[in-house]
Amino acid sequence: MAVRYNPGVGGANERTWYLYILKCRDRTLYTGVTTDVEHRLEMHRKGTASKYTRSRLPVRLVHREACAGRADALRKEHAVKTLSRAQKEVYIRRPWTIER
Repeated sequence: MAVRYNPGVGGANERTWYLYILKCRDRTLYTGVTTDVEHRLEMHRKGTASKYTRSRLPVRLVHREACAGRADALRKEHAVKTLSRAQKEVYIRRPWTIER
């Protein structure tokens, strides 16, 4: 899944924020935000990123999407966390704009 770097309005020093979803060993889904998906995924895999995923290793990245900024990423994270499991599965396959 390729997502291109987009420095945004603030220029090269501003990082793109991403919403990401992991599938854990027990098939649960974990949602988070970060500016570096690969680094955060490695932290999850080492068991140092989250108490939740630490006991559910291994984890697999199933979705990531670039957001308009940190606030947008956090809003999307909250919206995704309120979805049912079935709705999250649909969202992973076909992202849509989440109404706030």
